[in-house]
Amino acid sequence: MEPKQSKYILIGLSVFCVILIAVTSFRDGFLNPLRSGIGYFLNPIQSGINRVGTTLYNTAANYASLTEAMEEKQILQNRIDELIEENNRLQSEQFELNRLRELYELDQDYMQYEKIGARVIARDSGDWFQVFRINKGSADGVRVDANVIAGGGLVGIVTDVGVNYATVRSIIDDVSRVSGMAQQSGDSCMVSGDLTLFSEGRLRITNIAGTGDVKDGDRIVTSNISSKYLPGILIGYATDITLDDTRLTKSGYLIPVADFDSLQEVLVITQLKEEMFSDAEVPTKEEERQ
Repeated sequence: MEPKQSKYILIGLSVFCVILIAVTSFRDGFLNPLRSGIGYFLNPIQSGINRVGTTLYNTAANYASLTEAMEEKQILQNRIDELIEENNRLQSEQFELNRLRELYELDQDYMQYEKIGARVIARDSGDWFQVFRINKGSADGVRVDANVIAGGGLVGIVTDVGVNYATVRSIIDDVSRVSGMAQQSGDSCMVSGDLTLFSEGRLRITNIAGTGDVKDGDRIVTSNISSKYLPGILIGYATDITLDDTRLTKSGYLIPVADFDSLQEVLVITQLKEEMFSDAEVPTKEEERQ
C-alpha cells in the first residue's frame, strides 16, 4: 500500500473516532437511538477486547507466579541438598568420633603397653578382616609380631612390615593360634581361628584341662605363657564349654570381643613379648653384684 493511501485511511479513521466521541457526548433525546445503535455495535467488541485482555493478563500473571515458584523450589532444593550433605558429614564425623573414643578407652585399659594408632587401608578378599594392611610401618616403630588391638580387645598380630605399612593376621584366620586363659580362674586354653566357624560369630576353644574351671561367659585373655602375645589382653567370652569324649579335656567356643566385619582404626602395641621376657630374665648390673 502506498504511503499516500495509508495517510488518507488514517485521517478517515481519526475523523470517524472524533464523530463517535462527539455523538456519545450528546445527551439530547434525539441522539439516543443513534447512541444505542453505536453502543449495540461496540459493546460486543469491547467485551471481547476485555476478555482477551483479562486472559492475557491472567496468563502473564500465572506465568510470573509459576516462574517465581520454580525459582523458590530450586532455592529450597539446593538448601535441602546442602542440609543432607551437612547431615551426612556430621554423621560420618560422629561415627569416627565414637570409634576414636572406643580406641581411647581401649588405650586406657592397657596403659602398661606403648601403642600407636593406625588406620586400616586394605584387606584380602573375603567377608571379614582376616588379613589386612595398616598405614603404619617400620618408620613408626611397628615390627613383626607386634600385637594389634581394637574394639575392646585383641585383633591379631603383625606378620610383615614395610617402611610405611604393615600386614596384620587376625585371630579369626584359619592358621591363627592364640594361647589364652580364663581371667577368673587362670586355667589355660587355646583359641583357634576358623573362618567357617566364624560365619556364626565364634572361634574354637580347646585344650582346657578336664578339671579346669572355665565356664560360659568367662573372659578369655591372652596367657602369660604365650610366646608372641602380650599377657592379659581380652580375646572374647567363652560359650558352650563341654567335657570332651576323653574326659581329660574340655572344649567349646569363644565369641570375639573385636568386630571383624568393619575394622577401620586399630592400636598397635610397639612392645614385643620377647623383649618383655628378655627384660624380665636378664638381671641388672646391681642384681649381678648381689
